[in-house]
Amino acid sequence: MTSFWEKNSQKWKKWRQKRKEKRANKPRKPVNISRRVYLLFGVVFVLFLLLFARLTYMQVYNKSFYTKKLEDNSKYTVRIASERGQIFDAKGIALTTNQSKDVITFTRSNLVSSDTMKSVAERLATLVTLTETKVTDRQKREFYLADSANYKRVVNDLPNDKKTDKFGNKLAEATIYNNAINAVPDEAVDYSEDELKIVYIYSQMNAVSNFSTVILKTADLTPDQIAIVAAKQKELNGIRVAKDWERHTSDSSLSPLIGRVSSSEAGLPQEDAKDYLKKGYALNDRVGTSYLEKEYEEELQGKHTVREITVDKEGKVDSDKIIQKGSKGNNLKLTIDLDFQKGVEDILGQQLSSEISGNKATYSEGMYAVVMNADTGAVLAMAGQKHEQGAQDFKADALGTITDVFTPGSVVKGATLTAGWRSGAIYGEQVLTDQPINIASSPPITSWFTDKGSRAITATQALEYSSNTYMVQIAIKLLGQQYVPGMSLSTDNMEKAMTTLRDTYAEFGMGVSTGLDLPGESEGYIPKNYNVANVLTEAFGQYDSYTTIQLAQYVASIANGGKRVAPHIVGGIYDAGKNGSLGTLSSTVDTRVLNKLSLDSKQLGIIQQGFHDVVNSGSSLATGKAMASSIIPISGKTGTAETYATDGSGNSVTTVNLNAVAYATAKDGTKLAVGIMYPHALDWKSKAHQNAVKAIMELYQNTH
Repeated sequence: MTSFWEKNSQKWKKWRQKRKEKRANKPRKPVNISRRVYLLFGVVFVLFLLLFARLTYMQVYNKSFYTKKLEDNSKYTVRIASERGQIFDAKGIALTTNQSKDVITFTRSNLVSSDTMKSVAERLATLVTLTETKVTDRQKREFYLADSANYKRVVNDLPNDKKTDKFGNKLAEATIYNNAINAVPDEAVDYSEDELKIVYIYSQMNAVSNFSTVILKTADLTPDQIAIVAAKQKELNGIRVAKDWERHTSDSSLSPLIGRVSSSEAGLPQEDAKDYLKKGYALNDRVGTSYLEKEYEEELQGKHTVREITVDKEGKVDSDKIIQKGSKGNNLKLTIDLDFQKGVEDILGQQLSSEISGNKATYSEGMYAVVMNADTGAVLAMAGQKHEQGAQDFKADALGTITDVFTPGSVVKGATLTAGWRSGAIYGEQVLTDQPINIASSPPITSWFTDKGSRAITATQALEYSSNTYMVQIAIKLLGQQYVPGMSLSTDNMEKAMTTLRDTYAEFGMGVSTGLDLPGESEGYIPKNYNVANVLTEAFGQYDSYTTIQLAQYVASIANGGKRVAPHIVGGIYDAGKNGSLGTLSSTVDTRVLNKLSLDSKQLGIIQQGFHDVVNSGSSLATGKAMASSIIPISGKTGTAETYATDGSGNSVTTVNLNAVAYATAKDGTKLAVGIMYPHALDWKSKAHQNAVKAIMELYQNTH
């Protein structure tokens, strides 16, 4: 019996067969080819119009852009450095010189090959004395591959995936080269010391860009070597004998302030390279890396000679012309007289030596002094004598005057009075009682003379006697309170009070940049975290720490009538003279007033009178009488800050910072301002700091 599925399956087969026959007998319609052709032609025509428009835009509307790109690809700009300007002291004595020397240079042609450079390096090794062997592993391998036969062999031996991509296309030449570098066998670059010297010379040549020049590092050339190389220049592609210079700084206490210049090998410092390149420097230019050499880099750096070289499409030089003629850099004349600087240094040395021999400076870091022209800001001396704990000797340390910070002590009290006046905490010559200040749960704060009895004193006397408690009472008023024995201090106005003190001190130059024309000066140590007790000790100079030059700027502001002027050690810029001479004055460094003090003439007069009485008063309580001089009238303020040091066993030792600030008008009309710091002394009665002030003032008076 036939199943249901078998019957229906046969029906479907018959239906499909009939349909197939019907389609086969049906006549086909002709294909419309012309429509497709027209569509294709239309697309091609549109594309042609777009291409034509693009070419028109490039050749007509944007012709200058593409012309410039073409010129850039065929034009080279080469910058050649000129001799650096020199630095002189205030009397015109050269502190730096550029010593000329004969050197071997290599100028790279755009057509020179690695083979040629390798051959030149090897030939040069037989003519001059090579010295440097410090090369990297990659430089060794690059030297090996500089031989075209070696390079071809190494590349041929590379596996396919190091030469072509997965589609069989050749990799970029730079990629293949790097793969070849890695494939050089170690034994092939096991060079001897003499061979490494050649590798080093080749590496210098290979690092130079087209048409640029490098000074090759060799031993000093002998006359015979110079003659031989000069005679064989045509055989040595790109090699020449040329004149170069080396920077030399005279050995003096000013040497650290002058700073250093990079070598042509080191070139631009990495951290500043981008900025220098924007200014038109070359990577191998020698630049100042520290202090004066860096601060006045743009003046000292000579004007570059600029060559413009054009090559044709085959790489041959079409033209070579100088578009800017180079010139030597400008000279600097300092405000510091080397003889006076040496004299100040000797004075500090004499005082420190005496302290060391008397076992009073065992823990001291030394003694520092800055002398300024209070009116102009010209620095006349920056001297320091650095001492190591327990040592019997010391050494010059001029930089310590701007980098080392110490607690100032009572020298700041003129600024504390100013804070009281500007805030309304006190007025004029307000009388306050010098008495023990007893704050709850704290030891009493006293002045050095408090044990002689409490006394009512004026603001002028507070300076003359160096009253701590007068200043503490100002601080309490800044906190919004009145002193009552046994009182507790409120912290409500603590930040406001400390800010008032610090802002006022900053007006005088303490705790902020002085504006000195040297990089690297410290702004002092100004702790962010403090308590209300620190506000009181800040008022008499026993919390924040400052540099010596900050103290000098502080007292200069008092001496000159209330202006904070920026200190500077460069007095003038000079056009380079012939044969290393100073040259002619081009411009002077003008006085720069940073701010005026928040004082009226009466208030400033009180401070000036107080400073005068510190030195010249007949009172037995005056603190600065050792500064008094019979040949120059001196005003000033002393500071004694209690500090601590650690001995060799780790024990704490009580010490004092003995500081002083002073001013005087010399016979030549110069208004001198002096800051002295003698930290961590053992004898608070020592007069070494005052003696130094007097000796420095008298030295200037006797020599100017």
